Amino acid sequence: MAKEIYFEDINIGDAMPAFTSDPLTRTHLVRYAGASGDFNPLHHDETFVTMFGMPRVIAHGMLIMGITSRAITEWIDNKCLKNFKVRFSGMTEPADLVDIENTKARATITVTGNVVKKFAEGGENRIQCDIQAVDALGGVKLTGSFIAALPSK
Repeated sequence: MAKEIYFEDINIGDAMPAFTSDPLTRTHLVRYAGASGDFNPLHHDETFVTMFGMPRVIAHGMLIMGITSRAITEWIDNKCLKNFKVRFSGMTEPADLVDIENTKARATITVTGNVVKKFAEGGENRIQCDIQAVDALGGVKLTGSFIAALPSK
């Protein structure tokens, strides 16, 4: 749960706390598909993905975005968020399908970010933070940013 952060305590260049997920498994994909209704065969059907030359199923992009939003809201209370946008950059394979050591690294997502702007808008004090989600091997899964309105002291 996010603790209250004040506008005056944040500076341009400050880093948000890094957040690292557990390794994603096929079970995570099944749970996410059920919760989201996204049953695209790219996320569960090995035969389907091999027809497209892919070695194995991949995680839902929106699942990675959800992990990213969790990282943000563990730092900034979700009621403060004004805008959140991402651009997907890479696919994430579940950890339980192939070479466990190498794939576990790829399936663990770490979200980091830095404050790039402080400004006032609409009578609120806001920050903009650029973010990225990467696997443990450095593969970028998504980049983006969010804007949050923070209370003043």
